[in-house]
Amino acid sequence: MPKSFDLYFVSSNDHKYLEAKNILETFGIKLGFLKSDLEEIQSNSLDDVALRKAKDAFFKFKKPVIIEDDGLFIKSLGGFPGPYSSYVFKTIGNDGILNLLRNNRQAKFVSIITYCDKTILQSFDAKLDGIISKSQKGKGWGYDPIFVPKNSRKTFAEMNEKNKLSHRYKALKKFSNWYLHK
Repeated sequence: MPKSFDLYFVSSNDHKYLEAKNILETFGIKLGFLKSDLEEIQSNSLDDVALRKAKDAFFKFKKPVIIEDDGLFIKSLGGFPGPYSSYVFKTIGNDGILNLLRNNRQAKFVSIITYCDKTILQSFDAKLDGIISKSQKGKGWGYDPIFVPKNSRKTFAEMNEKNKLSHRYKALKKFSNWYLHK
């Protein structure tokens, strides 16, 4: 018998899906996974990127979907890499980011969850302030080994409870509250 899901997470990133699935389970939402590369426009706006990806995902699969787009915004680099975070990670990685920074290491992670079905297109965003560490710490994925949330001494990669405080958690919590009451 096939599994029954409330909606589907569309992404090419297994890590994002697993985090979203684990977080949404705590709210009673069953999340399926449709692994797919989605159209990612080049834009200075995370909102624009997320909306386009959600429309693309719904067009491809014709099922209620959510997508997540996020960005790491580093203050001393004028918000870079921001909406280009995925590309920057693939090209210069964490070592490249660390090499760009000197003293001001303030940063924030922003997450946007966008839901799309045949009549609704709705986004939910959240941010988490922090700093960029001076070296990579822990065994995480993406920027987790270099991002230290505000009021913490550990990077996301060193934490056991990342999913209870991350930018993604906060955005998914907003989404869940809306979804369960829509």
